[in-house]
This record gives sequence, C-alpha cells and structure tokens, in this order.
Amino acid sequence: MEPPMRQQIFRQKKITKQLTGKRDDTPLHAVVRDGNLELVMEMIADNLGEAAELTLLFSKQNQAGETALYVASECGHVDIVKELIKYYDTGLAGLRARNGYDAFHIAAKQGDLEIVEVLMEVNPDLSLTFDLSNTTALHSAASQGHVEVVKFLLEKGSALAMIAKSNGKTALHSVARNGHLEILKALLSTEPGLANKIDKKGQTALHMAVKGQNVELVLELIMSDPSLMNKVDNQGNSALHIASRKGRDQIVRKLLDIKGINKTIVNRSKETAFDTAEKTGHTGIASILEEHGVLSAKSMMPSTANTANRELKQTVSEIKHGVHNQLETTWITRKRVRGIAKKVNKMQMEGLNNAINSTTVVAVLIATVAFAAIFQVPGQFADHPDNPGQSAGEANIANKPEFMIFIIFDSIALFISLAVVVVQTSVVVIERNAKKQLMAVINKLMWLACVLISVAFLALSYVVVGDHQRWLAHFITVIGTVIMVTTIGTMSYWVIVQRIETSKLQPTSRSRSESISIMEESEIMDNESKKVYAI
Repeated sequence: MEPPMRQQIFRQKKITKQLTGKRDDTPLHAVVRDGNLELVMEMIADNLGEAAELTLLFSKQNQAGETALYVASECGHVDIVKELIKYYDTGLAGLRARNGYDAFHIAAKQGDLEIVEVLMEVNPDLSLTFDLSNTTALHSAASQGHVEVVKFLLEKGSALAMIAKSNGKTALHSVARNGHLEILKALLSTEPGLANKIDKKGQTALHMAVKGQNVELVLELIMSDPSLMNKVDNQGNSALHIASRKGRDQIVRKLLDIKGINKTIVNRSKETAFDTAEKTGHTGIASILEEHGVLSAKSMMPSTANTANRELKQTVSEIKHGVHNQLETTWITRKRVRGIAKKVNKMQMEGLNNAINSTTVVAVLIATVAFAAIFQVPGQFADHPDNPGQSAGEANIANKPEFMIFIIFDSIALFISLAVVVVQTSVVVIERNAKKQLMAVINKLMWLACVLISVAFLALSYVVVGDHQRWLAHFITVIGTVIMVTTIGTMSYWVIVQRIETSKLQPTSRSRSESISIMEESEIMDNESKKVYAI
C-alpha cells in the first residue's frame, strides 16, 4: 500500500505546482493557499527588519491580480488573515484582483462572516470599497443570500445599502430578484426608503421581485409601500405587466387580489397586462386577467384627449423620478468624493510632516559636517608659538586663498543649517498651505547650504591634492558642478511646472451647477492623488 500512497502524494504536489505556475504565484501566495500559518509567519519574520521589503512582499499580485491577503480570504484561512492584516494598510488591503474584488469583497461574497469581522475590526474603511461595476461588498453578500454577513455590514453602516451599481440597481433590487426574503426584510428595516429607488431602466425592487417565484417576498415589498404596485418603468410597464410577461401566475393572482391595483395601465407599446400575456403566449395568465376584469388596450378604446393626458402625466412622472434619482446619485457621489478628499489631504499632511522631519535631519547633518570641517583642516595647525608669522592653533594653510574660500562658504552653510534647525524646532504650523510655504522657504535654504558646502569642499580639495596633482582637483570640480547644477536645475524645473499646473486648477467661477462642481472635484482629486510635489 505504501508505493501507491507515495505516487498519489507526488501527483497532488505536481498538480499544485502546475496550478501555482499558471497563476504565477509568489512563494507567499503558495504558502497562504496551502493554509500553512507557520510558514507564513516565518516568511514575515524574515522580512520584519526591512519595511520596504515587507511592503513589496505583501503588495505582489499574481496573474489574476490577487495579493496574499486576497488568497487567504478566498480560501477561508482565518488565522492567516488575522496575521496578514496586521501589516496591510487601507491602500494595500484594498488592492483589487482582475475580477474587480479585493480581499474584503471576496470574503463577503463567499459569506465568510469570521473573515469579514476580522478585516472590519482592523480596517473599517474596507467596507467602502467597490468593484469595477460599483458593486459594494454588502451588495455582493446580499445577492448571494449571506444573511449574517449582510446584517453585520448593516450594523456597521446602513448607508451602504443606498449605494447603487453603475446600472442603478441597489442591493434591494438584487435581493428581490434572487428571492432572499430575510435579507430583504433586513434591508427594508434599516433603510425603508430603499423600496422606492429605481434603476436606470426605471424599475423598482418590486419590478425585480415579480420576475422571480417568491410570492411572500412580493407581498412584503407591497406592504412596505403599496404605491409600488402601480409604478411603471421607463417602458411604461407595471409589476402586473412584468409578472404577466414572465408567466408568474401565482404572483399575478396575488396582485389582482390586492385592493388598489390599477388594471388599466397601458405601456409604451400600447399594451395592457392582458395584451402582454397574450403576446408572450401565456394564455392561462391571460384568462386569469380577463376573469379579474383586465381588458385589452383596444377594447378600452380611450379617447384621444384621455390618451394625451395620460401620456403627459406619465412623461411628467418619468421626468420627476429621473430627476429624483439623479439628485440622490449626485449626493452619494459628492459624499464619496469628499471622503476621498479627506484621505488625500491626510496623505499630503503625512508627506509634509515626513519632509519636515527629513529636512531637520539633513540640516543637523550639514551643520555637523560644516562645524567639524573647520577643526579637521588638512596640514594641521601651528602647535608652537615660536613658528614665525603664526600663533598657536592657527591653520598652516590659513594664508591660502582656497582656505579663505573654504572657511567663508563653510561658515555660511553652517549658520544656514543652524537657522533651519532653530525654525524647525521652534515653529509649529498646523494649516497645510502654511506648512507648504514654510517647507518651500526652508528647502531653498537647504539647497543653498548644499551648494555652499559643495563649494567649500571643492576649494579645500585644491589644497589637499597639492600643486602637482591639480588636475585631479579640476576633475572633481567639473564632476561636482555637473551633478549639483543638474540636480538643482531639475528640481527648479519641477517647482515651476508645479506652480503653473496649480494656477491652471484655480476655479474660474463659484456660481456653477452641482454637476459641474462634482466633475471639478473629481478632476482635482485625480490630479492631487497623482502628483509628485517638488516644494
């Protein structure tokens, strides 16, 4: 029995290796996919000392665009997710695979409540992520019928239920179509107004519900808002039209039994529900409709004036619903843009703080070098008062022009650096624009200090190499000048470009429409998030 067992294990390893190769998994992906927590922790421990290496390790994606955290969530390895999420920020954790899902989204879609809770506890902002069609994790979980996940997400933020996909459908639309009654009740109890939301086809959740088979779900929606029964979509179809077209006889009977149902609605194709049933070949439903007094459009023969009035009312109603839907979408979009703007501002403040800290360190370093250079002069110092023309402690090369250039430029660099240190340690700036202005001034001072310390170095190099090796000092001067001029010239170019772009982004008018304002905010957000600032 032993040889066959070995062969089976070998085949399993070979298949795993082939699949890993096809996915282009990294070693971390493969270990996570196998659920080996011990090896995962070892790999993390090996990279703990290098922050950049650790970030690169966790951000790597395979051919499917999956990170290690995504793989752990998809495979349901809770312990590994708990360990990995410690090292992921919102940006890394929100990396989407090629299917449009991130780690949190795939866990919600698969109904893995434990992983969803773990990710939410560490990073609540993950619930705000969405896929390529603007589908939230709540929407995906609701569509799949994962009751516990939906209830958990609604407790954390009920506003998520109001976010619609790019086609205008909310989670309630999908739940109604798939017949998930318990989730529908949870959504309606959290956001009662959700039942009136329409998609881009003008359909409510009731229009979607009558396409299915769940009669109890249809009644639940009507109880939440009886006016839904007679609402029509962009084609003029009521819930009765759609149920008749789909051949849902039980739902048709229930709708006809409800008091207040309008049996005379004619859609844009000039059809009543009876005409629709006959046209689609559902003769049984046509009979049911006829028994309940639903007539064909021709038999009703409305007058031309009544038809015109009805069409006018229908057009006005459609325009009203369209405007209402657009306003709601605009409000949600604006709220999301403001949230992103806050995050970008936070990132910019962190960048400025890092730049301030770095400038302080560099200023201290230049001051230290400049101070030490004066007391470590080549040729040493006169140490005996009998030396003619020199006093004790005086540099032996003090009378050379190169030394004079060195000590002047070195001293100026020293005092500029000390001035920067004093400002950085004494002045506290809170407002972002003021910080940028302060950094702009300090950075120019540091440029000047770098240039001065470079000139001081080049001047002293002429003394160090001596007269016989003067070509070497010339060579160093050329190299140093090219590097410094190129660097400062490039940075000056980026500063000028930055200011030109900023001036172009200034709003030309404050009296603009709501839609244009949102467009400008989105463009500014895109520009703000993609720039590399040269202060």
